[in-house]
This record gives sequence, C-alpha cells and structure tokens, in this order.
Amino acid sequence: MTRAISIPPGLTGDLTIPTEAQSVVLFAHGSGSSRLSPRNRYVAQVLQRAGLATLLIDLLTPEEERLDQATAHLRFDIGLLAERLLSATDRLQFESQTRPLRIGYFGASTGAGAALMAAASRVELIGAVVSRGGRPDLAGDALAEVKAPVLLIAGSNDDAVIKINQAALEQLPGEKKLEIVPGASHLFEEPGTLEQVADLAANWFTSHLI
Repeated sequence: MTRAISIPPGLTGDLTIPTEAQSVVLFAHGSGSSRLSPRNRYVAQVLQRAGLATLLIDLLTPEEERLDQATAHLRFDIGLLAERLLSATDRLQFESQTRPLRIGYFGASTGAGAALMAAASRVELIGAVVSRGGRPDLAGDALAEVKAPVLLIAGSNDDAVIKINQAALEQLPGEKKLEIVPGASHLFEEPGTLEQVADLAANWFTSHLI
C-alpha cells in the first residue's frame, strides 16, 4: 500500500513498504520532473517487487515548482535539492516503519548529482546509490566523500553523459561500476531499455542493502 507523507519544508512523498522490507530507496528525480515521473514510478515498482520499500518525493514545493517552470533555476540548484533529499532521509528516521530500514538513493539526471551530494553527507546511513542517465559531476567535490557503493547507468547513445560518468567514476573512492545500456538514449525510451535499468538497479540495491 502506498501512502502520502509530508516532508519539511512543505514537500510531498509517496511511500510504499512491501511486506518484510529490509531497506528503502529514495528517488531524486531529474530537472523539470516530479515524483509522478512514469519512468521513476516504473523503476520503483520493480524495486517493490524485489522487496524494497520506495519513497518518491517532490524536491520542490508547489510554489517553487511554479517559479522553476518560469526560470528553470531551482532545478539546477544541486545544493538545495540535496538538502531536500536529506530532509526526506531524516523524515524516515522518525517513521516507526522505516526507522529500522537501510537506505539507498536512486537519482535520475540532475537528481543523481543531488543524491551523491546527499550520500556524502550521510555516510553512516546511505548504503547504496544508483544513477540513471545522471549528472554525477554536479555533486562537485562531494564525489570524493561518497562511501556508499555507486552504480552509474548510461545509455550507449548518450555520448555526453557517458563521458561525464566515466570521469565521475574515477573520482568515486569506494565500490563503483558503470553500466552502459545498449541502444538507449538519455531518457531510456527505447523498447526494453528502461526494463534493463530497473533490473540493474534492483540487483544493485538487493546486493548492497539486503
């Protein structure tokens, strides 16, 4: 069952906890997206079938969303987005159902930068990170502070993002891996490619969080 939870400062999240879940994955969506992203919701469903709880959140308040639609500035404020992700992480520590669960992050596009920056701030809590078509470079110097195992996923047709992820891989100090999905572009819209992303993410999280 999925239920809505409130996260300071006025954010909304959709929390789903399968029976006997041992871990929870927080989703950080990409620029211009939201917790209603069909791609992230599909991945979340695959993770839920694998026994993982999921929390899909809006990283901006409704007022900020309206401002961002006009200016597109907040979606690239990685520090702000990382703070919001940390707020959601702390919120889980106050939920009786989620307090015992190990925590992972799934970040897409710019959300991957926020997820990695947040993971560097909560090294004792975050057990794994997965990036889909991500911009890990946006985490800046925080990349070198990430202790959690990190899986970077890029599409074979997304040359610019592949180069960015290859460079980030060199900066990450812990367990890390770059997976290239054949025939996929940045949004993994080609048949079967998002399914591969979901399977890779599920395997990474179940290996490191369960």
